[in-house]
Amino acid sequence: MTDQNSTVISNAFPAPELGEPFLLTPGPLSTAFEVKKAMLKDWGSWDVDFRALTADMRKRLLRVLGAGAHDYECIPVQGSGTFGVEAMLGSVVPQEGKVLVLSNGAYGQRAAETMRYLKRAYYLLDKGDYLPPRGDEVATILLNDPAITHVLAIHCETSSGILNPLNEISKATRAAGRRLLIDSMSAFGGVDISPDKIPFDAMVSSANKCIEGVPGFGFVFIRRQVLESSKGNSHSLSLDLYAQWATMEKSGQWRFTPPTHVVAAFLEALRLFEEEGGVLARNTRYTRNRDVLVSGMRQLGFETLLDHAWLSPIIVSFFCPQDPAFHFDRFYYLMKASGYIIYPGKLTVVDSFRIGCIGHMDDHIMQDVVKAAADALKEMGVRDAAPPANVIEERNRLSSM
Repeated sequence: MTDQNSTVISNAFPAPELGEPFLLTPGPLSTAFEVKKAMLKDWGSWDVDFRALTADMRKRLLRVLGAGAHDYECIPVQGSGTFGVEAMLGSVVPQEGKVLVLSNGAYGQRAAETMRYLKRAYYLLDKGDYLPPRGDEVATILLNDPAITHVLAIHCETSSGILNPLNEISKATRAAGRRLLIDSMSAFGGVDISPDKIPFDAMVSSANKCIEGVPGFGFVFIRRQVLESSKGNSHSLSLDLYAQWATMEKSGQWRFTPPTHVVAAFLEALRLFEEEGGVLARNTRYTRNRDVLVSGMRQLGFETLLDHAWLSPIIVSFFCPQDPAFHFDRFYYLMKASGYIIYPGKLTVVDSFRIGCIGHMDDHIMQDVVKAAADALKEMGVRDAAPPANVIEERNRLSSM
């Protein structure tokens, strides 16, 4: 529904011809008009009304976390998701701790780099771009290295789109008596991760992912007992989760200037999230988006980076075609001209690009995305969207291991 100025005024999914392209990314992503509208009011960061917003947000996020959330606290952290990951690692892992970092993409590598900056011990399991870390591998590493105190797992590795098997990783970690930390930046709210099913000490996510808010802060769920024992661990004044929590518990305020407009928008996004049906409804919509996208792109000749078993409902990576007429930059701008902003690849081995499935859009929009891709190929003179045969052979070889 639109008003006389053709501005979307309902929660219906808009059309790209209204002038705002869809962000087919893992965040920032396309948001509802109601979320944007919530940012039109100014808030005083110390005012009682804004403190009430913060308290409400923390309680509602714990409800989203689901069964077992009564043992946890929710602590918002200003900045991008990476700020939240560093806050979690620096606050939860003691100086003498050691982290097993499970990596199969850029964000696992970034976590390892964070550990290097923190000057804390870690062991990196690097699985490359195609495969997830498995529970038996985690169990073997923990058996052979008793110094490891924590395991860090990436829930959805958005550089490839792989959804990692947290259930078996959690079981292996718990069986070895170690503690699990989770980067669920792009999956929380779209994939169930309740702690009664996957016990963890801490998990981090961000406002501009599956809850469909805008960028500006992340939030960490941390087991209350772990939080209370973390005092003094942090390397940083501004990224100290214990200090942030203690201040919020005492005064209801953020320790430093909060992203007030972003918090207001996030609460509206939470309202829409709850109205839609929560995690299950989001997962259903995102999965349908993915299935329509993958089916349509394969009909055009594209192929996914990952074997189907590991595709997430968050974002999908596609190999670039081997056809010499295909140039990603040209493809990108043609897609943008049609109203869709896609993502370049973030892999070092093969040329690829990514298309997100999350955000304020449905499967009808994904059908239009496929049509735009077909039109772009035609405009470029690409006759065959298939990737080089050797990369498919390598993917299949690795997937069968």
